[in-house]
Amino acid sequence: MPSTPCLLILKDANSGLLSNFEVIELLRSRGATQDPLGSFGSATHSECKVFDYLVQSAACNQTLESVQEFLLKVENISLTKAERLQVLNLRPSTAVEVHLIVEDCEERMSSSTVDELLETVRNTLPPPPEKPEEEDENAEADEVNDEEMDNAGAEEQEE
Repeated sequence: MPSTPCLLILKDANSGLLSNFEVIELLRSRGATQDPLGSFGSATHSECKVFDYLVQSAACNQTLESVQEFLLKVENISLTKAERLQVLNLRPSTAVEVHLIVEDCEERMSSSTVDELLETVRNTLPPPPEKPEEEDENAEADEVNDEEMDNAGAEEQEE
């Protein structure tokens, strides 16, 4: 019995990687909200969970105009499509973060190019949302607990 070749059917010629901004917009169009009771649109529970996560990221304040301006300004910087997407999604603010995103950054980019990229990010992409005070208070409480644990460990060692 001759085997028939397996053919893939192309469903959407425009499919590809999406930025977090694009995912937020897609989920909003499907009715996703941060409402704890759920959404009234056709968004599923998991889509609402993704939406909740993304609206706390740097992408939540981005606009189509800011994304387009950013992409135009980084065209002259030697970045792959995936690296541009990561910079857009993660909005690095330090050279260390750029080095984590850009493969072989030291060989491909000078320190002035890294600084130029960071300046472009600062000037074109809106800042990430402020963390709620509750999270700041939790972080402070964790620091106090860590100090108490360190002090208790030091006391045990002295005995």
